[in-house]
Order: sequence, then structure tokens, then C-alpha cells
Amino acid sequence: MSAIADNLQAVRIRIAAAERRYGRPPGSVQLLAVSKTKPLADILAAHAAGQTAFGENYVQEGVDKCQASRDLRLTWHFIGPLQTNKTRPVAENFAWVHSLDRLKVAQRLAAQRPAGLPPLQVCVQVNVSGAASKSGCAPAAASELCHAVAALPNLCLRGLMTIPEPSNEFTAQRRPFRQLRELLEQLRAEGLALDTLSMGMTHDLEAAIAEGATLVRIGTAIFGERNYA
Repeated sequence: MSAIADNLQAVRIRIAAAERRYGRPPGSVQLLAVSKTKPLADILAAHAAGQTAFGENYVQEGVDKCQASRDLRLTWHFIGPLQTNKTRPVAENFAWVHSLDRLKVAQRLAAQRPAGLPPLQVCVQVNVSGAASKSGCAPAAASELCHAVAALPNLCLRGLMTIPEPSNEFTAQRRPFRQLRELLEQLRAEGLALDTLSMGMTHDLEAAIAEGATLVRIGTAIFGERNYA
């Protein structure tokens, strides 16, 4: 086995253990392998080990990988900040967008999604910690934005995403994930059919699973430290 295959297996073991520990059904948490800055060879190694869902943060890098791996039928998720002038290639190449935080971006994605493709699966990103360094809409603005996004054609609103401020303390890690779960429950009570909580990364996936994550975004634990050179 390759090092990436070994790493993937270790992450899957962590996820399964957290599912058991916190009373989650087996297999209820999806693993998204975050491959930003990593070469296509690493993605091919992960695919050979059974991974089919990959996340990218940068538009051109992600589009290049989508197109280079088209024959593999991978599922590509865009998880980085998205500017309005970069929406078209994302609408044309990705299956998911996790980082919607403005209605204008959602409207452009809806208008630019090719007719021959299924609806673009989207999550609204919420800045639950309120940190100026983090993207996402304010929790108080999430309901209005989610209802507006849900009404757009060519998009399917699936749920919420967050990237909280990092913490090494488990109780502190759980707090923002609990806020996102409670917000999702509120939106469901308002009539939105949502099923996705995209939250948790390498350092805090157990806390996210404890609070109801359905998808964890893992990069470093699979592919190693990123090279931003």
C-alpha cells in the first residue's frame, strides 16, 4: 500500500471510531479528501485506495484537476472562497459548492450551470465564530440567504458549512459545531429540506462528528502538509 492509502485507512478508522463513540450510525459521515496544492498523482493514489470525493479551494487548480481526471468519474467539491468573477468554471466543472456566502454568487452559479448537468449541490457557509479572518455569512443572516438560495433554479441547497477558529480543547472545538447543527435544525423547522453539515477537519473531526457532521473535510491527515510555494 502507498502512504496515502495508509493515511486514508487511518482516517477512516478515526471516523468509524467517532461514529461509534457518539452514537452515530455506521457510515453516516462522508469523507471528503481535500487535495488543494497536491499533484494529480496523489489524487490517483487516493482513488486507487477507494476515495472518490475530493475538495479543492482554488478555482483554476481545481478545474484543471476536474478535467484531468474526468475519466475516473470522481465527485469534485469546491470548498474555498468564491468570487463572482470565478463562478462560471465552478458551475461548469464541480458537483458541489460548500462556500456560498452571498446571494449574488448563488445567482451567478444558478445562471451558469450547464443545462446538461444535474443541479449543483450547495451549502451555505456560516461564520459561526464571527472571526474577521473567516469567510461565511453571519448566523443571523443565514435564514434569509438559505431561503433565497433554495428558490433558485439549477441549485440544490443541501445544508451548511463552517470553518471555526482552531482550538486544541475538545469542549471548545464542539461549541461552534453545535451552533451550526442548531442552526440547521432551525432551518429545517422553517421548512427547508437540508441533510448536510460540512464541518470538521484533520484536527477536530471527532468534535464535529460528536455534534452531527455528515461530511468531514480532511487534507493534511491524508496527503501531508500542504506546499504553498
